[in-house]
Amino acid sequence: MKTYLAISTLAVLATFAAPACAQQVVSAGSEIAFTSKQMGVPVDGKFRKFDAKVAFDPKKPEAANIGFTIDLASVSLGAAETEAEVVKPDWFDTKKFPQATFQSSAVKAAGAGKYEVAGKLTIKGATQNVIVPVALAQAGGTTTATGAFVIKRLDFRIGDGDWKDTSMVANDVQVKFKLALTGVGAL
Repeated sequence: MKTYLAISTLAVLATFAAPACAQQVVSAGSEIAFTSKQMGVPVDGKFRKFDAKVAFDPKKPEAANIGFTIDLASVSLGAAETEAEVVKPDWFDTKKFPQATFQSSAVKAAGAGKYEVAGKLTIKGATQNVIVPVALAQAGGTTTATGAFVIKRLDFRIGDGDWKDTSMVANDVQVKFKLALTGVGAL
């Protein structure tokens, strides 16, 4: 009976353990950035702090688990006064909503080294389904995942109040990322 209990306990623990194929993110080669338009002029920004948890096997993409947590107060726009403004309630409201999150729900192959990652993006308490195209490239022991997708800022209540007017700040925001990973199997 004790042996059966021990084996059952180990089986349960193995079910909840981290996947064996979990990858490590190389911070120095990774970035989450965005481009918005203010009065028709592109404005580039990025987030200095984020965490990613990736478990991905190129031979079994449907079993992948990809999650991001982004520190919204780490936004960098190149101008201190703008950075001080976007953390306020009309924009990211970082006191109430300090993080944005993404959690994958499905991953499927879309060609050689290309994948579509479906999941839920949550910003400022609002959640939207997104599909993110991802391209993978390998060099040495590093796999680089890159991609871009467009969100509607007003779907996430980014730019409330007077800023809802899309003639001043466009509704479309392109999100771009580059994620350097170690531990990914051969493509």
